[in-house]
Amino acid sequence: MAEESQIQHSHSQQQEHFDILNKTGDKTGITKPSGQVHRDGDYHRAVHVWIFAESTQQLLLQRRATRKDSRPDLWDISSADHISAGDSALVTARRVLEEELGVTLPKDAFELISAFLQEGVANDGKFINKEHNDVFLVTTIDPIPLEALTLQETEVSAVKYIAYDEYKRLLTKEDSDYVPYDVHGQYGQLFDLIEKRYKENTVARSLTLQKQLSRYAPVSLNAELTGVTDSDKEALVFIVKAASVMDEIFYLQSWYSNPALRDWLKEHADTSELNKLKWSYYQINKSPWSCLDDNEAFLTTADSAIRLLSKATRTISEWKGLEYRAAFPILKPASANFYPSDMDKMEFNLWNDSLAKDQQTEATSFFTVIKRHSEFILDSGLSNDKVASSKDLYIVPYSQEYKSLLTKAAKLLRKAGDITNSTSLKKLLHSKADAFLSNDYYESDIAWMDLDSKLDITIGPYETYEDKLFGYKATFEAYIGIRDDEATAQLKLFGDNLQLLEQNLPMDNAYKSKYVNAAPIRVIQLLYNSGDVKGPQVQAFNLPNDERIVKDRGTSMVMLKNISEAKFNHILLPIAIACVAKEQQELVDFKSFFTHIICHECCHGIGPHTISLPNGKESTVRLELQEFHSALEEAKADIVGLWALRFLISQDMLSESLLKSMYVSFLAGCFRSVRFGLEEAHGKGQALQFNWLYEKGAFVLHSEDTFSVDFSKIEGAVEGLSREILTIQAQGDKEAAGLFLKKYGVMTEPLKVALEKLENIQVPVDVFPTFPFADKILQ
Repeated sequence: MAEESQIQHSHSQQQEHFDILNKTGDKTGITKPSGQVHRDGDYHRAVHVWIFAESTQQLLLQRRATRKDSRPDLWDISSADHISAGDSALVTARRVLEEELGVTLPKDAFELISAFLQEGVANDGKFINKEHNDVFLVTTIDPIPLEALTLQETEVSAVKYIAYDEYKRLLTKEDSDYVPYDVHGQYGQLFDLIEKRYKENTVARSLTLQKQLSRYAPVSLNAELTGVTDSDKEALVFIVKAASVMDEIFYLQSWYSNPALRDWLKEHADTSELNKLKWSYYQINKSPWSCLDDNEAFLTTADSAIRLLSKATRTISEWKGLEYRAAFPILKPASANFYPSDMDKMEFNLWNDSLAKDQQTEATSFFTVIKRHSEFILDSGLSNDKVASSKDLYIVPYSQEYKSLLTKAAKLLRKAGDITNSTSLKKLLHSKADAFLSNDYYESDIAWMDLDSKLDITIGPYETYEDKLFGYKATFEAYIGIRDDEATAQLKLFGDNLQLLEQNLPMDNAYKSKYVNAAPIRVIQLLYNSGDVKGPQVQAFNLPNDERIVKDRGTSMVMLKNISEAKFNHILLPIAIACVAKEQQELVDFKSFFTHIICHECCHGIGPHTISLPNGKESTVRLELQEFHSALEEAKADIVGLWALRFLISQDMLSESLLKSMYVSFLAGCFRSVRFGLEEAHGKGQALQFNWLYEKGAFVLHSEDTFSVDFSKIEGAVEGLSREILTIQAQGDKEAAGLFLKKYGVMTEPLKVALEKLENIQVPVDVFPTFPFADKILQ
């Protein structure tokens, strides 16, 4: 055990420093020599690593060396050690396995399964242990031959495999040959996890996946190429191929073993009905975590890819090498694959504060990933000399991290740009190709805003929803569509009146922008999408997110009309029939639904973006609100969009006939969006709005479990909520944002009533589009 082995370390090892944590496990920024840590009873961190053989259902145990001062000759977990100051849990886990057992594994072999606090006192009170343990599981296919292991004699005298249920039995009865662990507490979940993972009911699991799949209505989307020139049709082939590369990058951005999982599931999809269902649902979510279930895992590491390492251990005859499962954690990591998986906010902030100002900008940029020198050293087999603790993290631009894929996409876009006769499309495609290689997206985003072409192309890194840690990092995506000129012309009203809306926003005049650029609106029929388009499908988007461009030029909006029509027909109408009071059902119509979507996207472009903090510092709402920004921004665009529609009606710019239908259509839409889950920004933002409006009496629940709009209260409630959100954003008040979302962005009883009703009648939650035109190109 890590805390006991520390007692008998040599004098030089006793001077090793540990990071001091608080009780909840966060770094305080203080380090101390290990001896002082245990003398003073400071919280610190260690790792425990278990090796599990899938085929024999056995765990690998090590026997503690005879010379150890504490619990010598007892059987213990596979490997464990303290985490030195500046080191990370994953790097330490990899190192200790190599040092104690001679097993060298890449990071995708390690699955973080739990973290727990272990407290105790030894040596007559002289050794106080308060240890946060990160517990990793390594799943091999077969047991590693014991003769392939190289044991560290000072720590380990022997190793053996034991059936996990037999080991649990021995721990339960506190067998004196084994280091005691509480199998009903801290380690119970390890045994429960193995039990559940390998003794699953295949029929029950298939039924669960079928039910999850049924929440998506499959729709086939095509678009007429009428009006598209022959040269653009030829260019379109290369554009679709470039867009498909965005998928490859996004799989990698989600999690580092995700591409291997995808390939494995696809390869094995035809081997059983269950595997077919796994692959089908994976294609919707693009990861092992279900978007509609608050990112709960619907797969486990036992479903993942098998990888072979011929040199992970000492080579022995007639053994091909170590096969392991490419692991992923049960809980979706907030860091995705933008930061080291074991990096916390404190570590990032301490490191970021030590950087020069231009490097700080790079660290929080949309277009960089953060990595560890210590991981690089392990991966490349270089010297284990430790880098300075404050400099373990380093910055890698997207152009370097995804170089081979971006080079491929850039070549395809450049070919397409050479072919098209459209000046603005040529400029977009060429500048985006340049941006992929330079990592500077400013010019290509300007070119995207200036696009005036029948082919409407959005491709590159944009949204930051996947980064749940800070909301800094952008994911790659692509939307390829045909411009709907007639619908686009009808929507000019909204873009032309953004400044008027800004001047009349329900917030203090001091926070209002004196100049807002009108957001051009483009309506398209979607031909293909890729990259970060998992789970629920967007009906519109407002870009770019670069605050420099938003400030200077505003934003542009793209509406996906055929997606909106599919959602309205397959989802919103059935929801209205089930959840809206009968006398108001006829007020739910597509025009109101689509018009609010337009206004939602317009309203991303107004309100606070670049702000002045109370101390006079210039900042942005995104930087100040961090992980709360996305949900609050989606709620703002929604509710201010509803306010804006009412304002435009009052100015005789929109028909009065829209008034009631927009509120009732919004009510039905609340239930649609909340079903995305409260971990998703739109779902959480929608819950906040519904709960506020319900609390104010604007939404009313009736005895037959249907809802209606109280038209006498809705306008005041909408304006009040708009003011609350806009003010929090304008002040950059992260604490207020967190408290506001904590109070209102939750699953309340009225919402449960509606969602249970929709569950019972199995109304689809969203649509899953397929694209026959693009599929022919990509086959």
